[in-house]
Amino acid sequence: MQAALYGDDGFFTRDRPADHFRTSVLASPLFAGALARFVERVDGALGQPAVFDLVDVGAGRGELLTALLVQLPAGLAERVRATAVEVAPRPAGLDPAVRWRPDLPAQVTGLLVATEWLDNVPLDVVETDEHGHLRKVLVDRSTGAETLGALADPADLFWTSRWWPGSGRIEVGASRDRAWADAVASVRRGVALCVDYGHVKAERPAFGTLTGFRAGRQVRPVPDGSCDVTAHVAMDSAAAATGVPHRMIRQRAALRSLGVDGARPPLGLARTDPAGYLRRLSRAGAAAELTDPAGLGGHWWLWHDVDLGERGTMLE
Repeated sequence: MQAALYGDDGFFTRDRPADHFRTSVLASPLFAGALARFVERVDGALGQPAVFDLVDVGAGRGELLTALLVQLPAGLAERVRATAVEVAPRPAGLDPAVRWRPDLPAQVTGLLVATEWLDNVPLDVVETDEHGHLRKVLVDRSTGAETLGALADPADLFWTSRWWPGSGRIEVGASRDRAWADAVASVRRGVALCVDYGHVKAERPAFGTLTGFRAGRQVRPVPDGSCDVTAHVAMDSAAAATGVPHRMIRQRAALRSLGVDGARPPLGLARTDPAGYLRRLSRAGAAAELTDPAGLGGHWWLWHDVDLGERGTMLE
């Protein structure tokens, strides 16, 4: 999975993710607008520092940072130091104000955000064999055919016993836990925010979630670099791994608290201002997609306030 996604000829190294799947960032500028309001809240909680770090982990081709820099108020935008963390080469034409690097900055004062990043952090999958033992699932890189390999490592067994007990097919989230803990540890003051699709202990999927995406279609997750290979995130495990207090709510609730509402405009507006009605109707449709509980609205927002005292940013 590591080679298929991030190797020299890996999916994220070679391809433009927007050509293959739809994310909240790509679905509508309303998402960036809501996140811009969240940035303003973090900035206020920090006392408006001279330099506000805005770090996007798993930045794709810089789409989110590009949108945010346009939507932030001028006084804040002038203080922002925008950094994209991404293994792919810097895309041509990206705003020169956006720094591009393959690893996390050492210190962040501001907001670190990761939208649909953890689901692409490589992980092992284990499955119960006929004797009741958990074994690693091996996948043929050319055909996608699966076989059971060696017994699960002790570290994997430790993680499953705490976070995904029982038998069946289990996606071991320890690698995601370490990745998110490292990201949160880079924040000296401010907020670390993860937005992703996932599950919690009481709702683990019995048959796992590992899948692939190519050209807008769900496909078999063959780890040959030709498609995205992704699995839902054990959000509660990732949250606990940081050792930092956290809050977690669904995207539907988060976006509504930030002013994104999918309500249709009043029909009377169509008679008095037809163009305005169509604009608001289009906006309502985009908002409905972002807040649909069966789709993007079902994503989790997990955030950690770091050294903000009583001025923490809360979404209610």
